[in-house]
Amino acid sequence: MTRSHTDVPAHGYTGAENHDCRMVNSVLARVGDKWSVLVVTILADGPRRFNELKRQIGGVSQRMLTLTLRGLERDGLVTRTVTPSIPPRVDYELTDLGRSLQRHAIALAGWAIENQSVIEGARKAFDERHAASS
Repeated sequence: MTRSHTDVPAHGYTGAENHDCRMVNSVLARVGDKWSVLVVTILADGPRRFNELKRQIGGVSQRMLTLTLRGLERDGLVTRTVTPSIPPRVDYELTDLGRSLQRHAIALAGWAIENQSVIEGARKAFDERHAASS
């Protein structure tokens, strides 16, 4: 099974329940990826320009940030405001829906930071156990 595999049997689920599962998966794929979580947590402090976001995130490519912002805008979590000037000014800001997500995104990011060493230890132990049995 690959990471993008989504054809998992929904035993006992049909119709609306199966649609709900697919919808939940698509929403979690958007709001749960690392770039979206970082964008939402940064925008929690207020609107930012594209290059401000890129500098604050670090490690994200221009293309990936563009795709992330476009997806968040499509899902109604972020607004994009273009101010006509030379060069044009483009600001990104959380919508009300995005602000309702921000506390969860901040909590998720905080949880990841707090548990990073424990998870790294668990991964190392797992890899050592499985390397020995190979």
